[in-house]
Amino acid sequence: MKDLKVIGDDRVTAIGMGTWGIGGYESPDYSRDEESVEVLKHGLGLGINLIDTAEFYGAGHSEELVGKAVNGFEREELFIISKVWPSHFGYSEAKKAARGSIKRLGTYIDLYLLHWPGDSWRKIEETLHALEELVDEGLIRYIGVSNFDLELLKRSQETMKKYEIVANEVKYSLGDRWPETSGLLDYMKREKIALIAYTPLEKGSLARNPCLEEIGKKYGKTSAQVALNYLIWEENVIAIPKAGRKEHVEENAGAMGWRLSKEDREKARGCV
Repeated sequence: MKDLKVIGDDRVTAIGMGTWGIGGYESPDYSRDEESVEVLKHGLGLGINLIDTAEFYGAGHSEELVGKAVNGFEREELFIISKVWPSHFGYSEAKKAARGSIKRLGTYIDLYLLHWPGDSWRKIEETLHALEELVDEGLIRYIGVSNFDLELLKRSQETMKKYEIVANEVKYSLGDRWPETSGLLDYMKREKIALIAYTPLEKGSLARNPCLEEIGKKYGKTSAQVALNYLIWEENVIAIPKAGRKEHVEENAGAMGWRLSKEDREKARGCV
């Protein structure tokens, strides 16, 4: 399974593993810890090398579970994304938050994102500059943003002093194609910025779409695999469906290594 995309100077699998809800939502949930770690390990064993988490997920518990899951794998072959919540924006707060995430993960962070824009440009600017120093300190490797529209992404790029914005993580699916209609996707392609698509299956609804299922029959693929392949068809798009169960991770991995034809991709648009 060699279906790779580029983030910075690294190559990552076109499908990653999302962890929102793994280890809890806005508070910790310890009830499925063992199972969650096993699911993530299973995905890594299949060759998926990207895991997306955040300090907000399970109030940090998601990061702890990711740390347990990656233990025993070659760290240099993996790519871990985490995020700083807007309440921790600002020069010193962002640095403190990053160190907290690193402690929970038990390792450095490959890509550290500003989770949401928040309501203060000054805080965004301070945070981005703090992250540049974290790169110099070797605690994080790359800087990115999440849920930034085109205007805010451009503004963030302009404020960087030393490093570049290498990724923007946004909601993107066949059912929500705003990155296409807003011009964000085309701009990010030109700038060689990775677009990391969350909620790519619209919480499972696209996995039950009969029209996508019909398209999938031609390729021996499921409707979920068609929906994911629609996204990764774009050269700079990586999709991060939730890694909730082993069978889902296996199905998600099966979205890689092939591509819809242009005609079938256009048909898929009409399914939603």
